[in-house]
Amino acid sequence: MSTSPLLEIKDLHVHFDVYGGTLQVLDGVNFTVHSGQKVGLVGEAGCGKTTTMKSILRILPTPPARIPGGEIYFKGQDVLKMEGDKLRRVRSEGISMIFQDPTAALNPVFTVGQQLGAVVKYSLEGKKLSRKEIRERAIVPLKEVALPDPERMLDSYPIQLSGGMRQRVCIAMALVASRELLIADEPGTSLDVTIEDQILRLLHQLVEEKNVSVILITHTLGVVRETTDRVYVMYAGRMVEVADTEELFANPLHPYTHGLMDAVPRLTGGGVSDGIPGRIPDYLNPPPGCRFHPRCPRAMDICRQEKPTFYKFSDDHEVACFLYRDGNCSGHV
Repeated sequence: MSTSPLLEIKDLHVHFDVYGGTLQVLDGVNFTVHSGQKVGLVGEAGCGKTTTMKSILRILPTPPARIPGGEIYFKGQDVLKMEGDKLRRVRSEGISMIFQDPTAALNPVFTVGQQLGAVVKYSLEGKKLSRKEIRERAIVPLKEVALPDPERMLDSYPIQLSGGMRQRVCIAMALVASRELLIADEPGTSLDVTIEDQILRLLHQLVEEKNVSVILITHTLGVVRETTDRVYVMYAGRMVEVADTEELFANPLHPYTHGLMDAVPRLTGGGVSDGIPGRIPDYLNPPPGCRFHPRCPRAMDICRQEKPTFYKFSDDHEVACFLYRDGNCSGHV
Protein backbone atom coordinates (compact mmCIF):
# COMPACT_ATOMS: atom_id res chain seq x y z
CA MET A 1 0.00 0.00 0.00
CA SER A 2 1.38 3.41 -0.97
CA THR A 3 2.14 5.93 1.75
CA SER A 4 0.46 8.73 -0.21
CA PRO A 5 -3.34 8.38 0.02
CA LEU A 6 -5.49 8.18 -3.09
CA LEU A 7 -8.26 10.12 -1.33
CA GLU A 8 -7.97 12.32 1.73
CA ILE A 9 -10.77 14.33 3.33
CA LYS A 10 -9.69 16.92 5.88
CA ASP A 11 -12.01 18.65 8.37
CA LEU A 12 -14.98 18.68 5.97
CA HIS A 13 -18.06 20.68 6.94
CA VAL A 14 -21.28 20.59 4.92
CA HIS A 15 -24.31 22.76 5.73
CA PHE A 16 -27.77 22.88 4.15
CA ASP A 17 -29.66 26.17 4.19
CA VAL A 18 -33.35 25.39 4.70
CA TYR A 19 -36.48 27.34 5.62
CA GLY A 20 -36.01 26.82 9.36
CA GLY A 21 -32.30 27.71 9.42
CA THR A 22 -29.04 25.89 8.71
CA LEU A 23 -28.61 22.12 8.97
CA GLN A 24 -25.07 21.44 10.22
CA VAL A 25 -24.83 17.96 8.71
CA LEU A 26 -21.08 17.30 8.45
CA ASP A 27 -19.00 18.63 11.31
CA GLY A 28 -15.28 18.15 10.66
CA VAL A 29 -15.10 14.82 8.81
CA ASN A 30 -11.67 13.25 8.20
CA PHE A 31 -11.35 10.21 5.93
CA THR A 32 -8.49 8.51 4.06
CA VAL A 33 -8.34 5.82 1.36
CA HIS A 34 -5.17 4.31 -0.14
CA SER A 35 -4.80 2.64 -3.53
CA GLY A 36 -6.15 -0.91 -3.57
CA GLN A 37 -7.84 -0.50 -0.19
CA LYS A 38 -11.39 -1.55 0.72
CA VAL A 39 -12.83 0.86 3.28
CA GLY A 40 -16.16 0.48 5.05
CA LEU A 41 -18.26 3.41 6.23
CA VAL A 42 -20.97 2.48 8.73
CA GLY A 43 -23.54 4.33 10.80
CA GLU A 44 -27.26 4.89 11.19
CA ALA A 45 -29.41 6.28 8.37
CA GLY A 46 -29.11 10.05 8.32
CA CYS A 47 -25.64 10.23 9.87
CA GLY A 48 -24.05 11.85 6.77
CA LYS A 49 -22.45 8.90 4.96
CA THR A 50 -23.94 9.63 1.54
CA THR A 51 -23.49 13.38 1.96
CA THR A 52 -19.77 12.80 2.56
CA MET A 53 -19.44 10.69 -0.59
CA LYS A 54 -21.45 13.08 -2.78
CA SER A 55 -19.17 15.88 -1.60
CA ILE A 56 -16.21 14.02 -3.11
CA LEU A 57 -17.82 14.10 -6.56
CA ARG A 58 -19.21 17.62 -6.06
CA ILE A 59 -22.75 16.48 -6.85
CA LEU A 60 -24.56 17.90 -3.82
CA PRO A 61 -27.29 20.36 -4.92
CA THR A 62 -26.06 23.92 -4.33
CA PRO A 63 -28.17 25.51 -2.97
CA PRO A 64 -29.25 24.33 -0.43
CA ALA A 65 -25.90 22.61 0.24
CA ARG A 66 -22.70 24.54 0.84
CA ILE A 67 -19.25 23.63 2.10
CA PRO A 68 -18.07 26.30 4.58
CA GLY A 69 -14.81 24.51 5.35
CA GLY A 70 -12.63 21.53 4.59
CA GLU A 71 -10.51 19.98 1.87
CA ILE A 72 -10.97 16.92 -0.35
CA TYR A 73 -7.76 15.69 -2.02
CA PHE A 74 -7.89 13.13 -4.83
CA LYS A 75 -4.40 12.11 -5.99
CA GLY A 76 -3.01 15.18 -4.22
CA GLN A 77 -5.35 17.75 -5.81
CA ASP A 78 -8.18 19.53 -4.00
CA VAL A 79 -11.46 18.53 -5.69
CA LEU A 80 -13.25 21.49 -4.09
CA LYS A 81 -11.05 23.88 -6.09
CA MET A 82 -11.42 22.06 -9.42
CA GLU A 83 -13.48 23.43 -12.29
CA GLY A 84 -14.19 22.48 -15.89
CA ASP A 85 -12.05 19.77 -17.48
CA LYS A 86 -10.22 18.86 -14.26
CA LEU A 87 -13.46 18.08 -12.45
CA ARG A 88 -14.89 16.22 -15.47
CA ARG A 89 -11.74 14.09 -15.62
CA VAL A 90 -12.12 13.09 -11.96
CA ARG A 91 -15.71 11.99 -12.65
CA SER A 92 -15.00 10.28 -15.98
CA GLU A 93 -11.68 8.60 -15.20
CA GLY A 94 -11.02 8.76 -11.46
CA ILE A 95 -14.12 8.10 -9.35
CA SER A 96 -17.47 6.40 -9.95
CA MET A 97 -20.38 5.87 -7.58
CA ILE A 98 -23.09 3.25 -7.22
CA PHE A 99 -26.12 5.14 -5.92
CA GLN A 100 -28.41 3.68 -3.31
CA ASP A 101 -31.75 4.40 -5.01
CA PRO A 102 -31.88 2.88 -8.53
CA THR A 103 -35.28 4.44 -9.24
CA ALA A 104 -33.86 7.94 -8.81
CA ALA A 105 -30.54 7.13 -10.50
CA LEU A 106 -32.03 5.86 -13.80
CA ASN A 107 -33.89 8.10 -16.23
CA PRO A 108 -37.28 6.50 -17.00
CA VAL A 109 -37.54 7.90 -20.57
CA PHE A 110 -34.30 6.36 -21.88
CA THR A 111 -33.47 2.70 -22.40
CA VAL A 112 -30.78 0.97 -20.38
CA GLY A 113 -28.62 0.86 -23.53
CA GLN A 114 -28.93 4.60 -24.11
CA GLN A 115 -27.93 5.37 -20.53
CA LEU A 116 -25.04 2.90 -20.47
CA GLY A 117 -23.92 4.17 -23.88
CA ALA A 118 -23.86 7.74 -22.58
CA VAL A 119 -21.60 6.62 -19.72
CA VAL A 120 -19.29 4.85 -22.20
CA LYS A 121 -18.99 7.98 -24.35
CA TYR A 122 -18.48 10.24 -21.33
CA SER A 123 -15.77 7.98 -19.94
CA LEU A 124 -13.92 7.82 -23.26
CA GLU A 125 -14.06 11.52 -24.03
CA GLY A 126 -12.08 12.31 -27.16
CA LYS A 127 -12.27 8.76 -28.54
CA LYS A 128 -14.74 8.03 -31.31
CA LEU A 129 -16.52 4.70 -31.17
CA SER A 130 -19.11 3.27 -33.51
CA ARG A 131 -22.60 2.47 -32.28
CA LYS A 132 -21.75 -1.22 -32.38
CA GLU A 133 -18.58 -0.73 -30.31
CA ILE A 134 -20.47 1.28 -27.70
CA ARG A 135 -23.12 -1.43 -27.48
CA GLU A 136 -20.47 -4.15 -27.10
CA ARG A 137 -18.78 -2.23 -24.28
CA ALA A 138 -22.14 -1.71 -22.56
CA ILE A 139 -22.96 -5.43 -22.59
CA VAL A 140 -19.79 -6.42 -20.69
CA PRO A 141 -20.74 -4.94 -17.27
CA LEU A 142 -24.30 -6.26 -17.61
CA LYS A 143 -22.82 -9.75 -17.85
CA GLU A 144 -20.52 -9.05 -14.90
CA VAL A 145 -23.47 -8.20 -12.64
CA ALA A 146 -25.26 -11.42 -13.65
CA LEU A 147 -28.18 -9.85 -15.52
CA PRO A 148 -29.99 -12.41 -17.71
CA ASP A 149 -30.17 -11.78 -21.48
CA PRO A 150 -28.09 -8.58 -21.51
CA GLU A 151 -28.86 -7.97 -25.21
CA ARG A 152 -32.56 -7.64 -24.42
CA MET A 153 -31.78 -5.68 -21.27
CA LEU A 154 -30.11 -2.92 -23.31
CA ASP A 155 -33.37 -2.27 -25.15
CA SER A 156 -35.48 -2.26 -21.98
CA TYR A 157 -36.69 0.79 -20.07
CA PRO A 158 -36.10 0.97 -16.29
CA ILE A 159 -39.85 0.63 -15.63
CA GLN A 160 -39.75 -2.79 -17.29
CA LEU A 161 -37.21 -4.09 -14.79
CA SER A 162 -37.57 -5.25 -11.19
CA GLY A 163 -35.96 -3.28 -8.37
CA GLY A 164 -33.09 -5.77 -8.16
CA MET A 165 -32.46 -5.57 -11.90
CA ARG A 166 -32.42 -1.78 -11.80
CA GLN A 167 -29.92 -1.90 -8.96
CA ARG A 168 -27.67 -4.19 -11.00
CA VAL A 169 -27.94 -1.80 -13.96
CA CYS A 170 -26.73 1.02 -11.67
CA ILE A 171 -23.80 -1.13 -10.60
CA ALA A 172 -23.04 -1.91 -14.27
CA MET A 173 -23.00 1.83 -15.03
CA ALA A 174 -20.34 2.31 -12.35
CA LEU A 175 -18.28 -0.57 -13.77
CA VAL A 176 -18.60 0.26 -17.46
CA ALA A 177 -15.25 2.08 -17.50
CA SER A 178 -12.17 1.54 -15.36
CA ARG A 179 -11.81 3.82 -12.33
CA GLU A 180 -9.31 4.25 -9.53
CA LEU A 181 -11.96 4.65 -6.83
CA LEU A 182 -15.42 3.10 -6.65
CA ILE A 183 -17.93 4.39 -4.09
CA ALA A 184 -20.61 1.78 -3.40
CA ASP A 185 -23.58 3.25 -1.50
CA GLU A 186 -25.55 0.26 -0.17
CA PRO A 187 -24.90 -1.83 -3.33
CA GLY A 188 -27.03 -4.67 -1.96
CA THR A 189 -30.22 -2.58 -1.94
CA SER A 190 -33.13 -4.52 -3.53
CA LEU A 191 -30.92 -7.55 -4.20
CA ASP A 192 -31.48 -11.02 -2.85
CA VAL A 193 -28.64 -12.52 -0.84
CA THR A 194 -27.22 -14.66 -3.67
CA ILE A 195 -26.95 -11.74 -6.11
CA GLU A 196 -25.61 -9.48 -3.35
CA ASP A 197 -22.89 -12.06 -2.71
CA GLN A 198 -22.00 -12.06 -6.44
CA ILE A 199 -21.76 -8.26 -6.46
CA LEU A 200 -19.54 -8.19 -3.37
CA ARG A 201 -17.29 -10.83 -4.95
CA LEU A 202 -17.11 -8.70 -8.09
CA LEU A 203 -16.05 -5.65 -6.06
CA HIS A 204 -13.39 -7.78 -4.34
CA GLN A 205 -12.19 -8.97 -7.75
CA LEU A 206 -11.86 -5.37 -8.96
CA VAL A 207 -9.61 -4.58 -6.02
CA GLU A 208 -7.45 -7.67 -6.52
CA GLU A 209 -7.08 -7.53 -10.31
CA LYS A 210 -7.24 -3.82 -11.15
CA ASN A 211 -6.05 -2.26 -7.89
CA VAL A 212 -9.31 -0.31 -7.64
CA SER A 213 -10.03 1.23 -4.25
CA VAL A 214 -13.54 0.73 -2.86
CA ILE A 215 -15.55 2.69 -0.31
CA LEU A 216 -18.45 0.56 0.88
CA ILE A 217 -21.32 2.37 2.60
CA THR A 218 -23.58 -0.06 4.40
CA HIS A 219 -25.70 -0.72 7.48
CA THR A 220 -24.76 -4.42 7.43
CA LEU A 221 -21.85 -5.02 9.77
CA GLY A 222 -21.48 -8.60 8.52
CA VAL A 223 -20.79 -7.35 5.00
CA VAL A 224 -18.23 -4.87 6.32
CA ARG A 225 -16.48 -7.60 8.30
CA GLU A 226 -16.22 -9.91 5.29
CA THR A 227 -15.28 -7.42 2.55
CA THR A 228 -13.27 -4.47 3.93
CA ASP A 229 -9.76 -3.81 5.22
CA ARG A 230 -10.55 -0.75 7.32
CA VAL A 231 -13.70 0.69 8.89
CA TYR A 232 -14.86 4.21 9.74
CA VAL A 233 -17.77 4.50 12.18
CA MET A 234 -19.83 7.66 11.71
CA TYR A 235 -22.38 9.32 13.96
CA ALA A 236 -24.33 12.54 13.29
CA GLY A 237 -21.83 14.04 10.86
CA ARG A 238 -18.68 13.07 12.78
CA MET A 239 -16.33 10.11 12.65
CA VAL A 240 -16.23 8.48 16.07
CA GLU A 241 -13.94 5.47 15.52
CA VAL A 242 -11.56 4.15 12.84
CA ALA A 243 -9.59 0.91 12.82
CA ASP A 244 -8.54 -2.03 10.70
CA THR A 245 -11.54 -4.31 10.28
CA GLU A 246 -10.29 -7.22 12.37
CA GLU A 247 -9.20 -4.88 15.15
CA LEU A 248 -12.54 -3.04 15.24
CA PHE A 249 -14.61 -6.19 15.55
CA ALA A 250 -12.24 -7.77 18.06
CA ASN A 251 -11.91 -4.63 20.17
CA PRO A 252 -14.66 -2.01 19.63
CA LEU A 253 -14.09 1.06 21.79
CA HIS A 254 -16.66 3.82 21.27
CA PRO A 255 -20.00 3.35 23.08
CA TYR A 256 -21.77 3.99 19.76
CA THR A 257 -19.79 1.21 18.04
CA HIS A 258 -20.75 -1.11 20.90
CA GLY A 259 -24.37 -0.12 20.42
CA LEU A 260 -24.26 -0.92 16.71
CA MET A 261 -22.71 -4.32 17.33
CA ASP A 262 -25.08 -5.18 20.17
CA ALA A 263 -28.01 -4.48 17.85
CA VAL A 264 -26.91 -7.20 15.38
CA PRO A 265 -29.06 -10.37 15.71
CA ARG A 266 -27.02 -13.45 16.63
CA LEU A 267 -27.52 -16.95 15.29
CA THR A 268 -26.90 -18.30 18.79
CA GLY A 269 -29.98 -16.49 20.06
CA GLY A 270 -30.00 -14.59 23.31
CA GLY A 271 -33.07 -12.45 22.68
CA VAL A 272 -33.61 -9.23 20.75
CA SER A 273 -31.33 -6.27 21.45
CA ASP A 274 -32.84 -3.11 22.90
CA GLY A 275 -30.82 -1.16 20.38
CA ILE A 276 -29.55 2.37 21.01
CA PRO A 277 -32.10 4.57 22.80
CA GLY A 278 -33.07 7.88 21.24
CA ARG A 279 -32.29 9.04 17.72
CA ILE A 280 -29.80 11.10 15.71
CA PRO A 281 -29.93 14.74 16.87
CA ASP A 282 -31.60 17.60 15.04
CA TYR A 283 -29.00 19.13 12.72
CA LEU A 284 -30.68 22.53 13.04
CA ASN A 285 -29.70 22.59 16.69
CA PRO A 286 -27.12 19.85 17.33
CA PRO A 287 -26.11 19.20 20.94
CA PRO A 288 -22.89 20.83 22.19
CA GLY A 289 -19.81 18.76 22.87
CA CYS A 290 -19.97 15.15 21.71
CA ARG A 291 -23.04 14.73 19.50
CA PHE A 292 -23.61 11.24 20.90
CA HIS A 293 -23.78 12.28 24.54
CA PRO A 294 -27.63 12.49 24.78
CA ARG A 295 -27.79 8.76 23.90
CA CYS A 296 -24.56 7.59 25.52
CA PRO A 297 -24.81 5.41 28.64
CA ARG A 298 -21.34 6.53 29.74
CA ALA A 299 -21.59 10.28 29.11
CA MET A 300 -19.61 12.57 31.43
CA ASP A 301 -19.80 16.31 32.07
CA ILE A 302 -16.96 16.99 29.64
CA CYS A 303 -18.89 15.18 26.87
CA ARG A 304 -21.66 17.78 27.15
CA GLN A 305 -19.23 20.69 26.88
CA GLU A 306 -16.36 19.81 24.53
CA LYS A 307 -16.01 18.09 21.17
CA PRO A 308 -13.71 15.07 21.57
CA THR A 309 -10.65 14.76 19.35
CA PHE A 310 -9.31 11.44 18.10
CA TYR A 311 -7.23 9.55 20.65
CA LYS A 312 -4.76 6.99 19.40
CA PHE A 313 -5.54 3.69 21.10
CA SER A 314 -3.02 1.73 19.00
CA ASP A 315 -1.15 2.15 15.71
CA ASP A 316 -4.22 1.19 13.67
CA HIS A 317 -7.03 2.21 16.01
CA GLU A 318 -8.31 5.68 16.91
CA VAL A 319 -11.42 6.74 18.79
CA ALA A 320 -13.09 10.11 19.41
CA CYS A 321 -14.20 9.58 22.99
CA PHE A 322 -13.14 11.17 26.29
CA LEU A 323 -13.10 7.72 27.91
CA TYR A 324 -9.74 7.20 26.19
CA ARG A 325 -8.17 10.62 26.61
CA ASP A 326 -5.49 9.22 28.95
CA GLY A 327 -4.21 6.95 26.19
CA ASN A 328 -4.82 3.72 28.08
CA CYS A 329 -7.51 1.06 28.53
CA SER A 330 -9.24 2.84 31.40
CA GLY A 331 -12.22 3.68 29.24
CA HIS A 332 -12.65 0.18 27.85
CA VAL A 333 -16.31 -0.83 27.79
